[in-house]
Amino acid sequence: MRESEATDPFAPENPMKAVSTSASRYAMIHQVLRDAIVNGTARHGLVLLEAPLAELFGTSRVPVRKALDLLHEEGLICRFDGRGYLINPDGLDMEPLRLPLSHAHLGLNGEAELMDTRPLGERIVEEIGAALSTCIAFGHYRLDEQAAAEHYGVSRAVVREALMRLRDRGLVEKEPYSQWLAGPLTAREVTEDYELRACLEPEALRQSAPGLAREMLEAMLQRVIDAQNSDHCSLEEIEQLEEDLHQHCLAGLQNRKIAALIRQGQSPMIISRIFYSLLGIGADPAMLAEHRLILELLLHGAFDAAALNLREHLQRARQRMLQRLKVLSVLPEQPLPGYLNKIS
Repeated sequence: MRESEATDPFAPENPMKAVSTSASRYAMIHQVLRDAIVNGTARHGLVLLEAPLAELFGTSRVPVRKALDLLHEEGLICRFDGRGYLINPDGLDMEPLRLPLSHAHLGLNGEAELMDTRPLGERIVEEIGAALSTCIAFGHYRLDEQAAAEHYGVSRAVVREALMRLRDRGLVEKEPYSQWLAGPLTAREVTEDYELRACLEPEALRQSAPGLAREMLEAMLQRVIDAQNSDHCSLEEIEQLEEDLHQHCLAGLQNRKIAALIRQGQSPMIISRIFYSLLGIGADPAMLAEHRLILELLLHGAFDAAALNLREHLQRARQRMLQRLKVLSVLPEQPLPGYLNKIS
């Protein structure tokens, strides 16, 4: 057993991630390109192609494609009589500028801020996980290993390893006859996840609370206060708040089996991610108030009261999440990669 496993049951599989650890790759790429275009540092007329951008950002083409789609929807880039997109936020007639893409052409400084230094397997886990998170609220799906390997340009072994890790997170399951299945994420699934968490997380917090560093709790509380004072929270900020309370605050739990069960009960965050991506709705004010109260109680050493409020928070959150699931049921299904096939 690795030392990190013995000390932190909730530690991510690879703590050494690139910039913006909780952010989706496409969201980071979109933001970097958007800032460069809006600030005028990227050369207007420059042709953006998926493959060179993927190489520049150290990722596969999938998140690049999604980032470009978003920029196109915003009117910052446009199609033209050729491959790729043209940087053209003003909608002017201009000649395509075909240059080898570099940091300088995009007006960026330094390579480290763009490159994803994670192993290839880490990237594939994130990208397949993001695809599964998008689809499972809309039905039951079969995943084809070979098709996924061809889609991402990796070996089948890399895809299989990624799926094994996603199975541990409860995103996929493997049938005895070797099919990978995902979804559906139903009201029953959400209810059972919250019931499990309401039983386990408060006790985990009681065990972990005495060992939590005050500086860490103060930083968590400040993030909640900042979110309350903000007009709009990003998805990354929302997920950070959830990780603060439901992972980092429970990291002192010694029972690894309980820790694994809590990790597998995180399907509600999938709903929040889809809800934000499709509707742009940020952090719920009630959720922020509940998080703030629990953190304040922890800072005052009222560990039993914090655990009790965590249980009540999870019970209220279950109702909020079930309402969100109802909203998702009437939304159109999202485009899926070719390796996912809907069963029902």
